[in-house]
Amino acid sequence: MHKLWSASVTKLGKVFFKLSMRLKSSGGRPSASLGSRILTNPDDIFQHNMWDHVQWTEEDRENAFQKAKENSSVRLPLKEQDKFDTAASQYWDKFYETHQTKFFKDRRAPGVDTESGHHQLTDPLHHHRHTDAFHFQECCQEVAAEKHETDNASFPGQLVSFRILEVGCGVGNSVFPILDNIRETDSFLYCCDFSPQAIQLVKGHPHYDDSVCHAFVHDICDETSSFPFPPQSLDVILAVFVLSSIHPQRIQGVVNHLSTYLKQGGVFLFRDYGRYDHSQLRFKKGQCLSENFYTRGDGTCVYFFTKEEVHHLFSQAGLQEIQNLEDRRLQVNRGKKVVMRRVWMQSKYRKSDLLSTS
Repeated sequence: MHKLWSASVTKLGKVFFKLSMRLKSSGGRPSASLGSRILTNPDDIFQHNMWDHVQWTEEDRENAFQKAKENSSVRLPLKEQDKFDTAASQYWDKFYETHQTKFFKDRRAPGVDTESGHHQLTDPLHHHRHTDAFHFQECCQEVAAEKHETDNASFPGQLVSFRILEVGCGVGNSVFPILDNIRETDSFLYCCDFSPQAIQLVKGHPHYDDSVCHAFVHDICDETSSFPFPPQSLDVILAVFVLSSIHPQRIQGVVNHLSTYLKQGGVFLFRDYGRYDHSQLRFKKGQCLSENFYTRGDGTCVYFFTKEEVHHLFSQAGLQEIQNLEDRRLQVNRGKKVVMRRVWMQSKYRKSDLLSTS
């Protein structure tokens, strides 16, 4: 059984690696590997569309701070803020009803069309439903361990060895590349979103297969709502540009609750917006709800994290840090000669193995 389990993890690692490579290489992204394009000569800034590991000067930090301070100086009145929390699923439902599956085209890596430099509907400056390269292969190798038995109740995916949950899956733009590769592995994918319209679109996709996937409507902020699997049954939880859409006061409770569904040794993968990302700095006055938390024109919301906040968030949930990085890049519109400083958080936290803590 252990050999089968290890083989399953290895196969899934390859799946995630292929997915990350696909996302990096599609949509006109630069051919250089992620993290390998370093700007050493300022005169070369418009030679490529993206530069990695960008260091900020004190002047850069101060300028960003002042811009965020200015755009948050006028906040939306409290009496008008409740609707963005209580009616969040309705805003997303309306969004998916309008755009259907056309929000992302051809499973390209979301963002700016790096060849033309034009912002499209897939621009993560406007929406958060996208997946970036996330070193899935490394993660899956790290969580390889003895198979843990779950309770005896029947549930979808009960008989497999490796279970993944993606929260806030949208219309499945990261779901289906994974499904296309895990059909021959001993793995199962759960995916949920609180938008019924999104889940309807996922289930209507020609590649949806309930023998390897279970898509369901679920509000991860509602701790009284049960999941279709028992606690301590998941190997990986994936939250990519999802937690930022939740009110800051509710995020800790969400992470705490989700973490109870991880097996011992399971891993929580997180990627989201970082403090002073370009998208934060371009908000206008009156769109700020609270400190570093904004609403977009369509009613969806976004929070911008710091490295320290992310660590506190997952540590408070009882998880141990594997990785917690600020992914700072320089995104360039070569046509318009515009430079945008992007900041994303990329983190991996593990639920302690009983053997390692004994």
